[in-house]
Amino acid sequence: MALPQSPCRRTKITSGGNMMKVTSIALGATFASLLSGTAMAEQITVFDWSGYDDPGFFGAYVEKYGEAPNFSFFADDHEGFNKLRSGFKADLAHPCTSVIGKMRATDMLSPIDVSRLEAWGDLLPTLANLPFVSADGQVWMLPFDWGNTGLVYRTDLVTGDINLQTLADPAMAGKISLPDAVEDAYALAALAVGVSDWSQMTDEKFQEASDFLRAVHTNVRFYWSDQGQLDAAIKSGEIHAAWAWNATELAMIFDEIPAKMIRDPEVGVASWACGYVHLNNGEGGDEEVYDFLNALSSAESGKYLIESWGYAHANAKSYEIADQDAVAAYGYSDPEGFMASSLFGFNPSQEIAAKMLKEFERIKAGF
Repeated sequence: MALPQSPCRRTKITSGGNMMKVTSIALGATFASLLSGTAMAEQITVFDWSGYDDPGFFGAYVEKYGEAPNFSFFADDHEGFNKLRSGFKADLAHPCTSVIGKMRATDMLSPIDVSRLEAWGDLLPTLANLPFVSADGQVWMLPFDWGNTGLVYRTDLVTGDINLQTLADPAMAGKISLPDAVEDAYALAALAVGVSDWSQMTDEKFQEASDFLRAVHTNVRFYWSDQGQLDAAIKSGEIHAAWAWNATELAMIFDEIPAKMIRDPEVGVASWACGYVHLNNGEGGDEEVYDFLNALSSAESGKYLIESWGYAHANAKSYEIADQDAVAAYGYSDPEGFMASSLFGFNPSQEIAAKMLKEFERIKAGF
């Protein structure tokens, strides 16, 4: 699953009587009052997505050390992996589950000592037990954020029943956008041909999924790699329906655009999970690494993530203390049930995954 970019605007849903309203919140936070009596940090470097240097995610770390860690940023998982493989040094990185196997295979990671994680026992079991999180008797990633990729459409421009097959309807020619990412595109195609678990992706189903993507390709106006580009096209009405991250729905809510994401498992929705890994070439302090991980995995961090970014958090207790209107609006009232009913992650066989990568390039080229 491709890792989501941070929303263009961070928004918060608050309740007002029986109405929900969206109000913008400040992008920064003032921690000057926390600087007195703080510990001196052996500065760590975090390799992350743009926007995740938001102090709201790791307030306890700043409270202890008086400053945020150093941050460096990557645009997508593949770029991040290649930069690390070329020798870039950092203490922590924030990939999605789909690249953990490659990171382990190239000996980038140190296992995480969960005895030093205060909230490990509070994490959602589905995330804590993902095969790329826990494997070979070790934990390789601290799950942090998760969310969805689903069908987002303009409710004023697309009428009647809508499902994944709508994307291939000739009436939608030039009005569709798909992500320029093989993981996301084939998650859509898998759901469209009835695959609810990657273990069901046989050679026959792979061919069906590829045929579906070819049918949709004739309607695609553009393949998006920049969420801002997609959001602008949906706002303008250029795009009527897209396979998109839940951050796009959040941006539409903020701008009061009549658009929604379908979260009905009968129609089809995918889930992704990302988290933090301990890189073995970092030069920062070990105590600082675990203080940062503890700050990220706290329920308070999760509350901020849900309310301010619209993404879900790994800590189950976050949903108890977060704004309940926001939790319900994003479909997170039953996180475990939601994940169980969606196509989770990107985990086909290596053979099928390689075929998908090759075939997706052919489909985009019109073959």
